[in-house]
Amino acid sequence: MSRFGTLYGPDVTFLSVDKCDLDDQSTTKNCDIIVIGAPYDGGTSYRSGTRFGPQALRMTDYIPHDRLRPHLALGVDPLQDLVIKDAGDVCTPPTDIMISLDAVTESIEMITKADAIPIILGGDHSITYADVRGLTAKYGKGRIAVIHFDAHPDTADLELGQLHGHGQWVRRLIDEEITRGDRFIQMGIRGYWPGSDVLKWMSDLGMRSYEMTEIDSRGLDTCIKEAIEAVSKDTDGIFISVDIDVCDPAYAPGTGTPEPGGLTSRQLLNSIRNICMTAPVVGLDLVEMCPAYDHADITALLGNRVILEALSGIAAKRNGSRSPDAPLLQNR
Repeated sequence: MSRFGTLYGPDVTFLSVDKCDLDDQSTTKNCDIIVIGAPYDGGTSYRSGTRFGPQALRMTDYIPHDRLRPHLALGVDPLQDLVIKDAGDVCTPPTDIMISLDAVTESIEMITKADAIPIILGGDHSITYADVRGLTAKYGKGRIAVIHFDAHPDTADLELGQLHGHGQWVRRLIDEEITRGDRFIQMGIRGYWPGSDVLKWMSDLGMRSYEMTEIDSRGLDTCIKEAIEAVSKDTDGIFISVDIDVCDPAYAPGTGTPEPGGLTSRQLLNSIRNICMTAPVVGLDLVEMCPAYDHADITALLGNRVILEALSGIAAKRNGSRSPDAPLLQNR
């Protein structure tokens, strides 16, 4: 099948990078990064609308789409320093979750065959099961660690009678041994779920959750450094999954399940950049961006910048750029 384009709206690529067709290897050759949309929101349990997330994440910016995004702190320009292309959206019919998840998995497998890093624009969080599953074609089961930014653990077994959804994907990945519980770390957890039975399941598997109370008391940078060290042992790479509701709703109102008391925009951007600069990142997704509940593009712009910080961190790691703590206006 030829390039599908975007499922909702015009075929616009992420900040106007070049298009590619996963079925045409000549268009994916030598790519460092391939962006792909997974506009599926049939796994939501509350407010839907994340199917429109990929379009918003691609388009939202006050800067012209001129393929220039110099990162002032790092001295890199990811749109220039990396070969980045956009494969459009996966065809994800809203009426069948397994058809959609299987299609996403197949697309991720094709991206890894091109030796590129997939950046997936969601969509609700159910797609992360398919994202990580797709990486096993290259790395094998149990070899990919996950750092998961979210207000919620997403470790339910059944939700609304379904095995798959945006609150069960973690359970499915671990139950199917796609990833290991002791190499799965969560950042920003808070709120009033889950109950003791689910928490025990998580503990028994060696999962580590940094709740906001711990992040507040110990400091986010300390927790991130500890997390990277923990998941880098006996693994072949790290997948980052970012649910935009990890941020406080003041910074990210456009999401389906907002939970007060989360990270600030700056904390999230710094964390993603630093992980990508220092760890072997093999993929990233940004999920639960829901434009219908956004205002003034606050959430869409934050999500766009999360992707840019990830790309900038990857570019900096590859070219040995300076530390992000260095003075901005130093002589270069």
